Amino acid sequence: MLPPAHAGTRTGVAQAFATMAGNRPSSPTPPPPYLPRDFRGKGEWVVRDLGITVPFTWEGRNGDSQMIAGGPQYPIWFTNLIYHGTLYTLTYKWPGLTEHPCSKIPGFDLDQLNQAFQGARFVGREILQRSPNRHVNHWRVGVVVPKLPPGKFLRFPLALGDIYVDQDDRSTFWQVLQFGVQNLYDPELDEWLVMDTFEQKAGTVTLPERCS
Repeated sequence: MLPPAHAGTRTGVAQAFATMAGNRPSSPTPPPPYLPRDFRGKGEWVVRDLGITVPFTWEGRNGDSQMIAGGPQYPIWFTNLIYHGTLYTLTYKWPGLTEHPCSKIPGFDLDQLNQAFQGARFVGREILQRSPNRHVNHWRVGVVVPKLPPGKFLRFPLALGDIYVDQDDRSTFWQVLQFGVQNLYDPELDEWLVMDTFEQKAGTVTLPERCS
């Protein structure tokens, strides 16, 4: 399990996370998603094909950030971090997993993540039918090889993400679908994060000892 490339409409889960086009007047393309330096939110991590939903937190502090899904009492438990310019992933528990190394990818920080968001494609304005409903801008981010040239070439989606941010604040993230090789532990290669709360106040980021 590597971090997101990053819920709403996923193949086979449209009923679980229904979205519908918003009835707002058309307007110019909004600015792309932007993850702030300080934030904290809670929600759920959803792996639909395994029938697993676990608690989820996502927090940022001074440009570092950390996701934690599940815990020792749940069938899934992992943490993803951007910490001091390095991307970390540590999966403590996953069905069928017997190895638990800490993955490290140096040279990646918040600025690079937000630069990647700059290349996102705007899908449209939608309403996430939850309680309460969320008026969101839907974006698609992806890494596909080879990207060019166009035409009849065999291509592989290394990482794809559908990102849903608040229409009034592009730095408030409500749902993310991540799909691709970063989801190798999941048989269908896709997972959701669904936020119930998201506020721009400094959270807590802690690098696990195993990753030190």
